[in-house]
Amino acid sequence: MEYRRITSIEDPLFKKMHQLMQNVFPPEEVLAFDLWKEPLEDPGIRVCVAVHEGEVVGATEYRYYEDLNVAMTDFTIIGQAGLGIGRFLAKKRLEDLNNWAGANGKQLYGMFAEIYDPYRVEHYEFGGIKPMDPYVRREVLSHLGYKRLDFPYVHPSWNNDGEAVTGLDLCFLPMDDSVNELPADLVVKFLKRYYSVLSNKPNSWYEMIENLEAKDTVTLLPI
Repeated sequence: MEYRRITSIEDPLFKKMHQLMQNVFPPEEVLAFDLWKEPLEDPGIRVCVAVHEGEVVGATEYRYYEDLNVAMTDFTIIGQAGLGIGRFLAKKRLEDLNNWAGANGKQLYGMFAEIYDPYRVEHYEFGGIKPMDPYVRREVLSHLGYKRLDFPYVHPSWNNDGEAVTGLDLCFLPMDDSVNELPADLVVKFLKRYYSVLSNKPNSWYEMIENLEAKDTVTLLPI
């Protein structure tokens, strides 16, 4: 299996990746083909695919904030069961991020990720691919070492319509497993940066930020 970075919508692998996304995610979660041009060319974002026998069988998008020394996994797609795609992507992504942080003169502090809470939100089929099932993914993230940030999380809709998306947890994978809390200031800076592209956020998101700004730390809990 190969790990390949995509930097252009002209790359034939991107067409295959976009089709895989449409097979797996709900329509409102998939960015239109042409709108991928800028993210793919952004040096601060990585879009990488797992290629098996010429086909794209998995994909992941992630980014690294050099000043905060933290990463964010935007998504991970496992297109088939039984190929070890999830472990392959996680391993290659972490290797890349460690090198990225090393080039920045640092050791990676950790990585954020959002995950659906299937105990609150149901009916996410994800193309019928069992490794993408939220119950399975939640356990996988737990095994990888991710922990849940202890506050009610609100996700602004990527449709930029001001709607609040709930039923998600914000999680964090500390590189030092003994870390059981994060500075609230780090969480606030990350969320403001990550969602700066959305001009229309719900009031509940701003309230969440205000509540975080009043804290010193945020506890990390088991998933």
